[in-house]
Amino acid sequence: MKALLLKRICSVAENPTPLVAADLPIPTPKPGEILVRIAVCGVCHTELDEIEGRTPPPQLPVILGHQIVGRVAALGEGADAFGIGERVGVAWIFSACGKCHHCRTGDENLCEQFRATGRDANGGYAEYMVIPQAFAYRIPDVFTDAEAAPLLCAGAIGYRSLRLTNLQDGQPLGLTGFGASAHLVLKMTRHRYPRSPVYVFARGEGERAFARELGAVWAGDIGEAAPEKLAAIIDTTPVWRSIVEALANLAPGGRLVINAIRKEEADKPALLELDYPAHLWLEKEIKSAANVARRDVTEFLALAAAMAIKPEVQEYALEDANVALAELKARKIRGAKVLRVE
Repeated sequence: MKALLLKRICSVAENPTPLVAADLPIPTPKPGEILVRIAVCGVCHTELDEIEGRTPPPQLPVILGHQIVGRVAALGEGADAFGIGERVGVAWIFSACGKCHHCRTGDENLCEQFRATGRDANGGYAEYMVIPQAFAYRIPDVFTDAEAAPLLCAGAIGYRSLRLTNLQDGQPLGLTGFGASAHLVLKMTRHRYPRSPVYVFARGEGERAFARELGAVWAGDIGEAAPEKLAAIIDTTPVWRSIVEALANLAPGGRLVINAIRKEEADKPALLELDYPAHLWLEKEIKSAANVARRDVTEFLALAAAMAIKPEVQEYALEDANVALAELKARKIRGAKVLRVE
């Protein structure tokens, strides 16, 4: 099968082709697993974190990619949840122990044995992959393959992040950064909290204009002050400075939810500007959104289908994955980037 491999940790700025093409055997599903013939795979900023070593894969080489839509091609022994040819999706959560307190209460994202698709196990930058059937999802018919792919990560983690804000309808929400996840959160917010104004902070004017197109009442630079203090802010950026700026825009008792696996170390000195009275006092909160649980994916797919959420998508051929990643690094973003595999 065709696949793209990450063989070494490197800087995308210094090495514009970090992924190399390979011809590999088609994997065989083990008991309880299914083999998926991949149609599309979304491109996520987490792939940049893996390539550049901020969340490095435990073993190399590895096949990246965790926003996967395809069809069941074969069944492992005992796998009976899906039929051959059925369309399925695969998200960032590849597996968990299933036995610990977190798994038993539906928060497998916090399991110590959490394994990530495309990092701890081979992912979707290839023609085939295997996945435990319990961690695959049926895709609602309303979505095309390309539309569904970003929902599996950008949408699901955005859904979890929005839930963690504890937002009430009518309270103002801020979004820092406006890529694949944030643009879906804006769509969700307008549906679920129709009286809540959404304010967007983004470095690029193209991103700000896009946010206004989708219904943001205001869009400014990350360092600007919003027209009013905000009940909650979701940060989706890879930098630390946005944390400091977001805290300054929070209302008393407000909550900042950080939707990121890692932050870039080069920007870390920005934290020295954190001032307790200006940024943290008056019972402001900081909460991280860690990975996704299966219920996040399942619930969000149902919600997205009911809302008819259609993400903005830019398609690339599988062999152009390095181009898509370089554009993501350079913040050439409008919605979500998706690789066409088949």
